[in-house]
Formats: sequence, C-alpha cells, structure tokens
Amino acid sequence: MNVIQAPRLRVRFAMVVSAMLGALVCVAETPDVATAPPETARVKLPEGINARFTDPELKPEEFVDRFEQDGREAFAARAAIMQATGVKPGMRVADIGAGTGLFTVLFSESVGPEGWVYAVDISPKFIEHIASRADEAGIENITPVLCDANSANLPPESVDVAYVCDTYHHFEFPSKTNASIFRAVKPGGTLVVVDFIRDPATSSEWLLNHVRASKEVFRSEIEAAGFELVDEPEVEGLRENYLLVFRKP
Repeated sequence: MNVIQAPRLRVRFAMVVSAMLGALVCVAETPDVATAPPETARVKLPEGINARFTDPELKPEEFVDRFEQDGREAFAARAAIMQATGVKPGMRVADIGAGTGLFTVLFSESVGPEGWVYAVDISPKFIEHIASRADEAGIENITPVLCDANSANLPPESVDVAYVCDTYHHFEFPSKTNASIFRAVKPGGTLVVVDFIRDPATSSEWLLNHVRASKEVFRSEIEAAGFELVDEPEVEGLRENYLLVFRKP
C-alpha cells in the first residue's frame, strides 16, 4: 500500500505498520459472509467526481474553507453527529473519507490517549494535510491511511467504529470497499454513515447529479456486505443529510 509518510516519528511509524497490515488485508481471503454477492463492476458515478482528489496539484487549504464552515450542514451539526456515533474514550475509530480531518480531530479528542483514529482517504494531499495538522497540534493518536478505490486498507478487526461522512456516494466499487470495511470492524462494532438525502421531488439538480443513488440503495449495498441496520436517529441540524448506524454481528 502506497502511504504518504508523516513528519512525526510516532505518526510515521504507525503509518508504516498500517501499510504492512493493510497489504495483508488486500491479499487475505474474504470474511466469513457467505451471502455476500460477487463483486460487481464499477458503479456509475458523475464523470470526474474523484479525479480532483487525486490531483497532485490539489490544495487542501481550499477544501478546508469548503468543508469546515457553517454553510456545510455536517460541519454545523458536528456536535450532534459526534454524539450519534457513540464514540467513547478508548475506542479505535476509522474516519473513512476523512478529507481535511475535521472529524478525525474530533474523534481524536473523543477517544482520548487510550484510543486511536485512522484517518482514511484516497487523496495523497489530504493525507499529507492530516499528518501535518496532527503534527502541528501535537496529536499523537492519529494514523493517516491512504486507501484506494477497492479497499479502505485497514487491518482486520482493528476498529470499534467506522465512520463515513458525505463520501459514501464517492465509492467507485461499493461492494469491494464495504467488504473491506466489514473486515476492519470488530464483531459487535458499528459503521456510521452520513450522506445526502436524494429525492427527485425535493433535491437540487446539483445533488441529483452528484449523488448516484438513494438512502435505500446505499443501505442495501451495506447490508449485502454483512452489516445490520440498527438505528436511524434524528440528528439535530441534519435536514439534507441522514445518519444510519449499522452493526457487524
């Protein structure tokens, strides 16, 4: 697994270990989920939806201005979302599609020194940004992990909670990525998904063109990986997004 090296020794060491374990995940057998469907072809996504994130010229600071401001619903409702995730001190959390590290840092605070956070993203520039952000803030319980279109590249049964916020609709191979997340979550652990409500009757044209499918479709894809839906709480401040909580049996 190609992982960008972080500047701090402890973070860098953790990333190397994660890379080694992640490589093992990639060649390991699939989990014991006999009902999982065969892998399907790439799902149809809006053209170029992910290309900008792997652009070597990407400037993370421009996305900080977009992702971390009150005009973004998930940012404005971040405290309520954090409460709904059920993350507690000592837990190990994967922030999948971590972006600029907004929730990564919040999870770092929530799990405390006895916990750990994997900041997973497909963008090398975002990974570099999160590593630098952790370094500058003196945060030592974050492992940045560079994933790919097929896998979150996390060690088996390594996390109590996997969290995906406004990025599930970017998954190019959802059956493969969901299977990798299922492997990474401990038995009894949870997957929390926040994504946009896609309703042809009420959603904007931009959203209908940007988000490929409805909540029901996403739910069925995640359940096909072996997860069970256990909750869909009402989260204060979420009007254009929903939050689903799945559990690994």
